[in-house]
Amino acid sequence: LPKEFSSASMTTTVGTVTSRVTRNGDAVMEKDFINHDDLAGDRGMIDDIFDETYQEKEGPKPPMRYVWRNIILMSLLHLGAIFGLMLIPSAKIQTLAWAVLCFLVSALGITAGSHRLWSHRSYKATLPLRIFLTIANSVAFQNDIYEWVRDHRVHHKFSETDADPHNAMRGFFFSHIGWLLVRKHPDVIEKGQKLDLSDIKADKVVMFQRRYYKPSVVLLCFTLPTVVPWYFWDESLVISFFIPAILRYTVGLNATWLVNSAAHMFGNRPYDQHINPRENPLVSLGALGEGFHNYHHTFPYDYSTSEFGWRFNLTTAFIDLMCLLGLASDRKKVSKEVILARKMRTGDGSHKSG
Repeated sequence: LPKEFSSASMTTTVGTVTSRVTRNGDAVMEKDFINHDDLAGDRGMIDDIFDETYQEKEGPKPPMRYVWRNIILMSLLHLGAIFGLMLIPSAKIQTLAWAVLCFLVSALGITAGSHRLWSHRSYKATLPLRIFLTIANSVAFQNDIYEWVRDHRVHHKFSETDADPHNAMRGFFFSHIGWLLVRKHPDVIEKGQKLDLSDIKADKVVMFQRRYYKPSVVLLCFTLPTVVPWYFWDESLVISFFIPAILRYTVGLNATWLVNSAAHMFGNRPYDQHINPRENPLVSLGALGEGFHNYHHTFPYDYSTSEFGWRFNLTTAFIDLMCLLGLASDRKKVSKEVILARKMRTGDGSHKSG
């Protein structure tokens, strides 16, 4: 496996070898790209690579079963967020700044943590950084890292099929929030149970969070964001709760959900026109760089999830800073030659217009 190493930046650039083009529903074999089995040696897994052998079961689909507890809680949460929006003119500037800071920290817990580090193993993090990202992940409250990784790897391996937890072929609402309001499709459960999550189970920080996840969420997602403005600059408890906690939490959820919905439906496909995910800069702005989704599903092992570095990609800048500080290393990056070859071979041609 050809690689280029830079000892200063600790970045691994993956060169040109053999790979597969995935066409959801039809398996197509072609020559040029990355040997995923070889990459497994570096990352410890390949369960985020689309499985071309999967076939959806014939016959009628299982009935949709609503989870009324989730429907009620999500409705109340969004009503609370609307109330939080109405309170913004009455909030102190420090409170608004605190809410933004809480949003950024929680977002990094998902983007740099659950997603790029643990789901895709696209870079390595030292113990202090893993602890910080775990704390940030609890601030985000989007399921514990173990469960988030399991669902995300299933999403990549069986993208846009019955085994995809938020299958975008079932519509915008389902892929955005609806998948959390109904019982999972049996194939999602079956395939999730068959994943090799030994790398996640071996991470003691991740498993510690899983063991104490509920109290960590109560403390870090709701209590801390509320108490800080109230205690330090005498903000009212109502504003402290509904803006830095409820509104910030709701915005964070929807920013992540837009990656599952909008970034699978709206945008161009310069890297692979045969898959559903799209390039959506607006989603990238809200999700700190996660909207370059056609690239990401084509090259899930790239730590930047984009070929454009820091452009609309605060998460990449954060990871690069952590490398500069010695807290992260071994960033996986796809070579420019491979990217260009893939655009020419399977892209929709939109890259030619810039």
